[in-house]
Amino acid sequence: MKRSRSSLVHQLTYAVKNPRKILPHLRRLVRDMWFRLHTRDHVAYYRAVMRSDTARDPEGAVGSHTHRRWLALGRMQFDYLVEHGLKPECRMLEIGCGNLRAGHLFIGYLHTGNYYGIDISPDILVAAQDTIVTYGLADKVPYLTPVRDLRLGFLPDAHFDVVHAHSVFSHSPLDVIEECFAHVGRVMKPGAWFDFTFDRTEGKEHQVLREDFYYRTETLVALADRYGFDAAFMDDWERLPHKQSKLRLTKCASA
Repeated sequence: MKRSRSSLVHQLTYAVKNPRKILPHLRRLVRDMWFRLHTRDHVAYYRAVMRSDTARDPEGAVGSHTHRRWLALGRMQFDYLVEHGLKPECRMLEIGCGNLRAGHLFIGYLHTGNYYGIDISPDILVAAQDTIVTYGLADKVPYLTPVRDLRLGFLPDAHFDVVHAHSVFSHSPLDVIEECFAHVGRVMKPGAWFDFTFDRTEGKEHQVLREDFYYRTETLVALADRYGFDAAFMDDWERLPHKQSKLRLTKCASA
């Protein structure tokens, strides 16, 4: 069972075992208090977080503190999706594409014009443009778009074969996830699927600051069902070197 990281006991125990991380956590705490006071909602809050993190290190901003780890996590996401149904002819929407940690591999693999990446952070999308240049992917014509929400109203009906969101809902309150579930089905083709990761807890659902959210699998499965999706827990993802869990959503046959 994954314990609550928000509990005082956990935080004190972690601090004793990892004294070098105390100061960085205190910096995050101060930043959290400042952003809470100066932002109007969660999207604005997390956009400010990404601006701050990207200014220091774009790869660190997406959770990779070395370039080797950035490459490894991108490769892991890419290989998994290819092994589980992604084809070059698929049209793919990546929610929270970041600086294209996995996106640069998806762009290179998919047919020209078939990759569409969105992110709430304009700053990380500038870093994504640098990734396109670095890997010589301009001729694949990837679309990169900043968004204010996950209503997806600017995207066409029944357009995408695959939707992917890695390490997005781990940073999202439940109302943001519900907004995505309420609208993403419209842009998915018949037979399309939506893979996303989340931080899983088997105990009490909780958050750490406003940056990290932990959900029970049952909560997200029930929410997906409310919007006409069947949800499958991807057990084989659990064996890979990543701390998050993964669900795959497909449209219910009756939807």
